Parts: sequence; structure tokens; C-alpha cells
Amino acid sequence: MAITNKRLKTILNKLAGQEVIVVGDIMLDHFIKGAVSRISPEAPVPVVAVNKEFFVAGGAGNVAVNLAALGAKPIMISVIGPDLGGEMLKGFLQEKGIATYGICEDSDRPTTQKIRVMAEQQQIVRYDRESKKTISPSIAAQCMKSFDLALKTAKGVILSDYGKGMLSDQNIKAIIDKCRKKGIPVCVDPKIDNFKKYKHITCMTPNTKEAWEGAGESPKPGEEAIEKLGHKILKMLQADSVLITRSADGMSLFEKGKKKPTTIPTMAREVYDVTGAGDTVISVFTLALAAGASLPEAAVLSNYAAGIVVGKSGTATASKEEIEKVLA
Repeated sequence: MAITNKRLKTILNKLAGQEVIVVGDIMLDHFIKGAVSRISPEAPVPVVAVNKEFFVAGGAGNVAVNLAALGAKPIMISVIGPDLGGEMLKGFLQEKGIATYGICEDSDRPTTQKIRVMAEQQQIVRYDRESKKTISPSIAAQCMKSFDLALKTAKGVILSDYGKGMLSDQNIKAIIDKCRKKGIPVCVDPKIDNFKKYKHITCMTPNTKEAWEGAGESPKPGEEAIEKLGHKILKMLQADSVLITRSADGMSLFEKGKKKPTTIPTMAREVYDVTGAGDTVISVFTLALAAGASLPEAAVLSNYAAGIVVGKSGTATASKEEIEKVLA
């Protein structure tokens, strides 16, 4: 059955107010921008004359920001360090209407920060402050306590894995088991190292590169190769579905029990910046499922949202009004 724009608008109108839990690695993205007109006399490096500096919530934090942009009620479960970066990050999320009671402070780690120095649109250097070690059992238990509280009223769960230690093996299994028992959709944006740990989920949303690496295979050309890849991941994870995002080639949705994938052409009219597009896809996809959409309907709606976001500079979001406009 064809998915009409009228049906997509009906789903879009149900997104506001939906509670969705985001569990994953939050980070503070710090951008320093300026112009380069000379080389330093001290070393053969460019001198950046800074004219702009700003901070945004990154990683799993950007997933929550995407949800909030559509009027949802995101609940963030994550970990920060006892530092200024952590306080800033919580403040940014709270300003967006994101619940932060599930953000735990760990005295043994810094808040993850990515500091990027840009000359015009060119990134010159990035330096990171982070710990990749798995969170301690006591911090994990504290996070799960907040998760259990949020799960009482939530309609969807997103696991946003950036490999910084928030999603331990124990937490991954416990979260998926609890969601399955309650019939709540749980969707995953994977880190390759943890790819095979996400079994019995509602959906995984890897891009093409992540899908090939996660399946342990070298990339191969053609639609037939993508079909085999999708079905392999579906079987490997015993998942309900797998949504492979394929950049200019759109998306391919694989569903349990269906031989052929649903292929969705890209909706992007102009690609300016793909930063954060994956966060938009999993946000809108999970939010649509929480609002009662089918898997194909959720995929098509998320594709429209991603098409809007890649036409913007930097880490961006899509609003309800912007999606309505492209559905008109």
C-alpha cells in the first residue's frame, strides 16, 4: 500500500508530546571559527584569527535535541564528568526542554568534548577530551534506576552509541529486555565495536559503511549486494528491522519476514552538510513508531527530515513546520 503525504501529515501531528528515552554518549561540541591570512613565525602552522566561538550538544545529546525540535519530550540517560563542560551540556539540554535527571556525574571521567578549530569552512584541527572506559557498575546502576523511572511513561527508546563507555554489555541487554517486555520500540544507532550486541531490537539504523563493517564484510557494488547485506544483519541481530541509510541512494528498509526491502529514494534537494543526519533519521524514525506509525511510514518520514537537515550547515534539526512544507 502506498504511503500518502496525508498519512504522513497525520503521523507528524502526533509526534508532539511523545516521551522518548535517549540512552547513550553525550558530548559537548565546541567550535572555534576564524580566518587565516598568515603562517605562524613560531612553527609552520596557520594562525587563526578567531571571530566566532560556540558550543552545541553533540553525540546522543544531538539525538535528544532533534526530538525536542519536533515537540517531543526527550529524557536523557547518560554520564558527564564533574566539570564546567558537563554543567554547560546539561544547561543546553534543559534549555531545549530535555529532561536531564538521568544524567549521572562520574568523578572518574571528564565530560566528552570535541573542540574543532575551523578556518572559514575548513577544519584545521580537532582535539578531544574523553574517556572510553566502560562506566562503573555503580554508575551503570544509577543510570538504570533513572531509565526504569522514565520507562513507566515512555513510548520509545533510542540507544545512541558513540563508543565512550555509556552503553555497557549489561545495560544494553537489560534495556532491550525491558523494552521488549513492555512492547516499546527500541532503535539503535550503532558503534561498530558493539554492533553484534544489539540483538532482538526493533530497528538498527547504520549507514552503508557501518553496515558493511558491522557485518564483517568488504563493500560490494550493486543492489543485490545491499539486499544480501541487509538480510544478513537482520538475521545476525534477530531484529524486527534494519534501516540502511545510503546517502544519495536514499534508504533501504529490511523487515523480518519480508524478502524484498523497501527502497526509499533520497529527498534531499541540495546536500550542504551531512553532519548529524544520522541523528535526525533515528530520532524521527523512533518518534514516528512511538506515535503509531508502521516501519515503512516511519522510514519515509525520517527520510524527509534527513533531506531537510543535509541542506543546512553544521549539526542541524528539522522542525514540524519544515517537514509539513515538503509534504505539501
